[in-house]
Amino acid sequence: MQFTSKLPNTGTTIFTIMSALAAEHKAINLSQGFPNFPTDPHLNELVYQYMKEGYNQYAPMAGVPALREILSHKIHQLFDFKPDPTTEITVTAGAAQGLFTAIAAFVHPGDEVIILEPAYDLYRPAIEVFGGIPVAYELKAPRYAVDWDEFAGLITPKTRMILINTPHNPTGSILRKADLEKLEALTADTNIIVLSDEVYEHLIYEGEEHQSVLRFPQLRERSLAVYSFGKTFHATGWRIGYCVGPAALMAEFRKIHQFNVFSVNTPMQYALAKYLEDENTYLNLSSFFEKKRDFFLSTMRGSRLQPLHCDGTYFHLFDYSSISQEPDTAFARRLTTEFGVAAIPVSVFYSDGRDDKIIRLCFAKTEEMLEEAGALLQKV
Repeated sequence: MQFTSKLPNTGTTIFTIMSALAAEHKAINLSQGFPNFPTDPHLNELVYQYMKEGYNQYAPMAGVPALREILSHKIHQLFDFKPDPTTEITVTAGAAQGLFTAIAAFVHPGDEVIILEPAYDLYRPAIEVFGGIPVAYELKAPRYAVDWDEFAGLITPKTRMILINTPHNPTGSILRKADLEKLEALTADTNIIVLSDEVYEHLIYEGEEHQSVLRFPQLRERSLAVYSFGKTFHATGWRIGYCVGPAALMAEFRKIHQFNVFSVNTPMQYALAKYLEDENTYLNLSSFFEKKRDFFLSTMRGSRLQPLHCDGTYFHLFDYSSISQEPDTAFARRLTTEFGVAAIPVSVFYSDGRDDKIIRLCFAKTEEMLEEAGALLQKV
């Protein structure tokens, strides 16, 4: 049987590979980005409650109205902007589906999409599967900041979309107010759509404020912002998130969404709507994860792995160049097999394989696991 692959150069993700290697060698898995501690029992109880009460059939295509209403309120409280819950918010089967659907809705063959690399590994394949052309702007260690004058040189008449991610996976860097103002100016009076991956919006440190595209009036007119309940509430396996954007863009988004997943898990939507009534469920997350970051760094004191700065997410980058000059993929594998801690090599997030001798470790773990991992990494 003959066919032509739409993604001929795409194989198994590095996350699957490293997690399997960690399992094989009984290593501590700090590679894949998921917490090893439980969700709030109250949230679990709410899901069970709505299941028992019979909320088990299809939800409305755009999402349960109560959830969209509370999300509109949440966004208003955070960003001083109140999206219309009827026409400007759609509940998705995870942030990945939201990102994929947004790309499907607007990217045509030959369209260019600018991405910031190192980039989350969904972006490039999603663009390519719809015939788009990924155009990479390369962020450089150690700060991974955008030079917007340099970035502007990538914009052409074929640019259909700019895809940003803040706080940024894998680097832990953030875009600040000045960055979003530059992007707003660059895209003014164009037909460019901005797709903003903001799944780590509540995981931001040192008193910094998350700069969403929704804060900037001219920018949000052309933007779709994607969020994740899984990242926010330690429930990555639930695969539930949401997308926010102006009505005209959201109408196109929903055309794809309705034939992709149609609707999303019903009892979880009702449970989340109730849970979000308490704003502390998400407002306290920054301090919760900042303590984990600092605890992990304390376990690493004296290690030859040098930490870079982490402004957000639950990932931390470490420079191993004083230890070895081997490729980061080889070093990450050896870290797993010889020292018992699995990491992700950052080169895999660059399309050209740029290798700065840096690995990514996830600190969304219990203190016991982080302490054990730190002790093992001290030996490297």
